Amino acid sequence: MSTSERSVVDGSRPPDGMPLLVLQDVYAAYGPVQVLHGISLEVAHGEVVVVLGANGAGKTTTIRSICGMVTARGSVKVAGEDVVGRRTADVARLGVAHVPQGRGTFADLSVDDNMRLGAYTRKDSGVAADIERWYEAFPVLGERRASAAGNLSGGEQQMLALGRALMSKPKLLLLDEPSLGLAPLVVQSLFERLGTIKAEGGTTMLIVEQNANLALAIADRAYVLEAGTIALSGTAAELQEDDAVRRAYLGY
Repeated sequence: MSTSERSVVDGSRPPDGMPLLVLQDVYAAYGPVQVLHGISLEVAHGEVVVVLGANGAGKTTTIRSICGMVTARGSVKVAGEDVVGRRTADVARLGVAHVPQGRGTFADLSVDDNMRLGAYTRKDSGVAADIERWYEAFPVLGERRASAAGNLSGGEQQMLALGRALMSKPKLLLLDEPSLGLAPLVVQSLFERLGTIKAEGGTTMLIVEQNANLALAIADRAYVLEAGTIALSGTAAELQEDDAVRRAYLGY
């Protein structure tokens, strides 16, 4: 296998059964600028998979290809349905929640209103109970539920963006650089919370991130992007333990 598409271990593929998310030979571009060059990856039900790489490697574009936010070709399947060419709103209705880079909260609305907006696709009667559930998980949000989202700190806004996404009860949660611009202690707390969410609810997540050490600590498997291609893939444990891989690709 070439170094441009290297698998570190046999466990680089998800468990048996139809994966929840499958990207196959996906190319994506912004106008004439090609960013992704035929990437393929899979995420099984209940897995946490991270996509690592340097700035400009194509991590955010990978997320946007799933959400219909960038011109893409190839195959992107969510629960067996190809979403290439679909509107972002249609992808969301399939159970995909996206926490974008830079948080993306509605700054002028209260914390409570932001949380309620996260449940706009739901038809069940459990919205109020779920809001309280996530306020218990993120106590600072409960304390500031009447505050405008724009008055929160960066870390609090990231928690709100995550809580709002979870309010949709997603089949697949996409997180784009959740550590970006946050203080180290806030980042540590955020990833601990993501690990708890994984353990308690089995939420399927695809996380793109530069902080390889923290991301791999909660992940099942990982892919490393380099210049828009998959440089390597494997289980999170194997990538963490391989000194050559860590020095060459992960920066620690």
